[in-house]
Amino acid sequence: MKTVTPTELRANIYNILEEILTTGIPIEIKKGNQKLRIVPVAKVDKFQNLIVRPNVIQGDPEDLADIHWESAVNLDLP
Repeated sequence: MKTVTPTELRANIYNILEEILTTGIPIEIKKGNQKLRIVPVAKVDKFQNLIVRPNVIQGDPEDLADIHWESAVNLDLP
């Protein structure tokens, strides 16, 4: 969790609030020996931040389900 001072919060309030709403990660504000926390009310769907990469798998994805490594890996387990 990120911690900022009141001065940093005041200087970057809009960016900090946007970061909290986007990531869902709360932020702490430290003033002297006391701390405050800004927490989003709604849960953030972290999958929304994923970048779509449609061409990552080259070939047929079904081929990945049938990979057998037994002949390539020698595990001498007692």
